[in-house]
Amino acid sequence: MLSVELLDAEAGSTIDLDKVLLISDGTNIKVGAPYLEGAKVSAKVLGVHGGEKIKIVKFRRRKHHQKVTGHRQWYTDLEITGISE
Repeated sequence: MLSVELLDAEAGSTIDLDKVLLISDGTNIKVGAPYLEGAKVSAKVLGVHGGEKIKIVKFRRRKHHQKVTGHRQWYTDLEITGISE
């Protein structure tokens, strides 16, 4: 399982990632400049989940000022099904 930034895809669907930087089979390594031509990674979307909540505190001493906000990043879970060159 691989977690990436939120993608616009339904759970259970299949997506193709065409911006591949590097392919290796253990002995041969192909590196793109910046991407490999014709390379594609197929992945199945497992679902979406929220990451850990981050708390942001801004505080000014002796000024009676305190501001607390939070942020939660959303991620898409992928299962890699195939890599083609």
